Amino acid sequence: QLSWGTLNYIESAGTGAPIMLVHGNSGSSRAFEKQVEGHLGKTHRVVAIDLPGHGGSGALAGAGEYSFPAYAKTIVEAAAVLGMEDAVFVGWSLGGHAVLEASAALPKARGFVIHGAPPLDFPPAMDAAFSPHPAMDMAFKGDLSDEEARSFVGSFLAPESSMGLEPFLKDVARTDPNARAGLGMSIAPGGYTDETPIVRDMKTPLAVLCGDEDQLVNGGYISDLEMPSLWRGEVQLIKGAGHAPQLEAPDAYNDLLAAFMSEL
Repeated sequence: QLSWGTLNYIESAGTGAPIMLVHGNSGSSRAFEKQVEGHLGKTHRVVAIDLPGHGGSGALAGAGEYSFPAYAKTIVEAAAVLGMEDAVFVGWSLGGHAVLEASAALPKARGFVIHGAPPLDFPPAMDAAFSPHPAMDMAFKGDLSDEEARSFVGSFLAPESSMGLEPFLKDVARTDPNARAGLGMSIAPGGYTDETPIVRDMKTPLAVLCGDEDQLVNGGYISDLEMPSLWRGEVQLIKGAGHAPQLEAPDAYNDLLAAFMSEL
């Protein structure tokens, strides 16, 4: 139980150095099942949370309550309640932005990992950070038709991916529509912290992963950012994966996370 309501999460059997995983827009902890249940979860304490209004977690009062700061507060509170203040915090897409927003309030964190989350300046250069794709409009739309939902989640995968959309569609269906609408409202003056100084001034190790066939993120934009603590000095590309490499290429993704953990 957190200050805003009930947090749902899944946890691995491992007891090694902790890792907290934070999903993307209209997703859930199920997006990280292959990390929680895979070799990473056998060697580390891996916890994947459901953000407010997503998965099995409680909803917030209305669209105006959903924001990057609200999600960041959830991460910080969850870390305290679960005894994971010294974890490595991993954020996918929306989760990556929330992790960056939370980073200043997580001074004991061993490291941060983001993917599908180009650090946004202020005002946000959305056209530079993201590739043009019709699904971007749906990311901030409350109610989605079946066709819109399929288009939205289809953008998560590499263009020729054979992976089915059903797991994503189930998560979209149980997401509070206010969460998408509120996210769009949050990308406004006072709605979030400029993320480019966060990564520029970060002293804690930061790993940035990216599927080499991501349909939504402009990899060149990320590579041009100043990130002195960037792990291995460059963005780590995951071949054959799109916006959701943890699902499309779980072995390569898990190996990178394991290597990051071992090198900290």
